[in-house]
Amino acid sequence: MIDVDVDADRSIRTVTIDRPAARNALTTEGLETLETAITDADEPVIYLCGAGPAFCAGADLEAVGDLDGDRDRAVEFARLGQRVARAIEDTSAIVVAGIDGPARGGGLELALACDVRVGTPDSTYGEPGVTFGLFGAWGGTVRLPRVLGEGDALEFALSGRTADAEEALRMGLISRIEDEPRAVADEIAGNATDALAVLKRRLRDDAERATQERREAHAFGELVEAHADDVDAVLE
Repeated sequence: MIDVDVDADRSIRTVTIDRPAARNALTTEGLETLETAITDADEPVIYLCGAGPAFCAGADLEAVGDLDGDRDRAVEFARLGQRVARAIEDTSAIVVAGIDGPARGGGLELALACDVRVGTPDSTYGEPGVTFGLFGAWGGTVRLPRVLGEGDALEFALSGRTADAEEALRMGLISRIEDEPRAVADEIAGNATDALAVLKRRLRDDAERATQERREAHAFGELVEAHADDVDAVLE
């Protein structure tokens, strides 16, 4: 269900949600395997994508149905999805979501946890769970307002509607539209590995401003020390 491929130069780990017949919907087993694929990575860039004509439809509805209305089991399932999303955020690797076709519910929420989201012209986005009494609970209510702002996040989630790639770009759900999203992962992987990891930590830092600035200055000092020869080469 989760296919992992590592480039020969070990700069990019490609993680593919590989269940195209179910639009790459995730079961408990799929989520656990996806978490391992992320946390085991030692490559500086992870490219997350879906097999076939979808990115990810979110939670497998049969798996949700198998919860039999049990509140505690439902909470446990939601917490697992949240844990996978946190693993994406917390890994030192830069995680690029390459979104082709539908990203729905939990699939969209996993994409929101990624550092960079790139859609194809055929990509679409939505939180349709509200139309049948549910919502994606893999951290979407936390991340969607951060990405869109509270007003747009409320309208988008409460309507249950679908956004195409152009609207997603305007809203900030994705940062680029590309025929081949993998090219963005390649572009990022061409940069200095230590600088990528430092930038992710700094840009993800949610401490108060003075602490962030102090950490930023120290991180800059470490990189200047590590790359003094590179800077000299640029100046020559």
